[in-house]
Amino acid sequence: MKQVVIPGINLRCSRFILGTASLFNAGRPDTRYRLLKAAVDAGFTHFDTAPYYGFGAAERDLKQVLREHPALTVTTKVGIYSPGGEAQPDALIFLRKAAGRVIKPISAPTKTFDLARAKVALERSLRRLGRDRIDVYTLHEPDPGTVRTDEWLRWLEDCVKAGKVKNFGLASTADRVAPIAEHCVALCQYVQVLDSLENREADALSRYGLPMQVTYGYVSGARSSGNHASVENILMDALRRNRSGAVIVSTLRPERLPQYARIAESAA
Repeated sequence: MKQVVIPGINLRCSRFILGTASLFNAGRPDTRYRLLKAAVDAGFTHFDTAPYYGFGAAERDLKQVLREHPALTVTTKVGIYSPGGEAQPDALIFLRKAAGRVIKPISAPTKTFDLARAKVALERSLRRLGRDRIDVYTLHEPDPGTVRTDEWLRWLEDCVKAGKVKNFGLASTADRVAPIAEHCVALCQYVQVLDSLENREADALSRYGLPMQVTYGYVSGARSSGNHASVENILMDALRRNRSGAVIVSTLRPERLPQYARIAESAA
C-alpha cells in the first residue's frame, strides 16, 4: 500500500490506517488476530486503537501482531475508560455489551482528563500493547472546558523525554479541537479529526495553521448526507481530499482488506 509521512510529525505510515473500534465484534480472539494479520498482509502499517475499544481487548489483540512486526506503528488514546476496566475476559465484555443495549449505564464509558488517572492509563496501554513506546498518544474526544491544557502539555512532553511517547495530540471533532488549538496549539502537534466530503469539517484546522493529518468518517458521513456512491469511490475522494495524510477505515471482513491498497493506488 502507498505510504505517506504525516505532516508535522515524523511518522511514515500507510495511506489507510486500520481502526479497531469494532474489532471485538469480529468474533473469537483467533478470528480477530487473523483479521489484523490480513491487514498487515494487505499493506496496513499503522493501527488506531484506544483502551475503550473492546473494553481493553483491542489493545490486547494488537499485542501479538505488533510483536511479530516491530516496524508497525500504533495510535492509542487516553481520557475515555471502559466500564468495569480494561482487564475483563471476553465473556464478560460480551455480556456487558449485550446488557448495555437494554441498560445503557452497564456499557457506558467514563470520561475524565485527570492526570493522575492518565499516568496509570499510559502504563497499562503500554503493557497491553507490549510496547515500550507509543507512536502517537492522543486525548480521546476531550471536552475543552475540562482539560487543563498547560498541565497536559507538560506531562506529554515529559513522556516524550522519557521515551514512552513519540508523538502526541488530539483525536476528536473539529468543534472540540478548535478551542484547545486557540488556547494551546502546542498540544495539537497531531490531530486526528472527523471529516466528511460533504461538510469538510477538517478545513477548520487551517485557521490555526494545522495541516490535515489523519481523518476519518467519510463513508458514514456520505451515507448520512444521502450520498449513495460506492464505498470505493467515497474512499478515493477521501484520499484525494486528504492528500498529505492518512485516512482511518475499518472492516470485520479480511477479504476486503486488499481492496484498500488498490483504492490507494487508484487515488494517487
